Amino acid sequence: MTVPPMTPDDVLALLKEGNRSFLADKPYKPHTDRSSRLRMLAAQRPIAAYLSCSDSRVAPELLFGRGLGELFIVRNAGNSLCSSAIGSLEFAVSALQVPLIVVMGHENCGAVRAAVSVMQEHYCFSANISKALQPLYPAVMEVEDEGQHDLINAAARQNVRRVVRELRDESSPAIRRPQKHGLLKVVGAFYHLASGQVDWLDD
Repeated sequence: MTVPPMTPDDVLALLKEGNRSFLADKPYKPHTDRSSRLRMLAAQRPIAAYLSCSDSRVAPELLFGRGLGELFIVRNAGNSLCSSAIGSLEFAVSALQVPLIVVMGHENCGAVRAAVSVMQEHYCFSANISKALQPLYPAVMEVEDEGQHDLINAAARQNVRRVVRELRDESSPAIRRPQKHGLLKVVGAFYHLASGQVDWLDD
């Protein structure tokens, strides 16, 4: 019998349950045995794509209790939507038919902190680091204008919202089209380093 494909809401519910298990310190038992690896040899069939920060403290598979082959993860400093990131997400949607994209920022993000230091203290980084930080500046400016007290975390959340909005409304047809037909959902998330909890920003 053919198993029906998971809907975006099915996958989102599974990820939320995985994070609840992580918070409860339940044993993490991903499928990593030889038979699982052989089964995935011919093709990958991830259930979701993630645009996440490169921070070593942020590991989506662990936070959501998933194993090999389940999450297609795109990572860069500050989970920004550079050309490489959007191209990778297009591949996840077009070639792998993932029904869900999660854009996840996190507490005390070093990339956002660096962007704030550039804008407020005129701190100088190398040319390549500066280029990586540029997509974060609009989020920092927006929360500065709002007079946010916790600027770094507020900017990290705002950056997630900006990227989600771009993926929903302004990105390529390859990502917009399946959303229009209910085959794809794009959601934002924010991970708390200390507690391990993930807030779903759309909720």
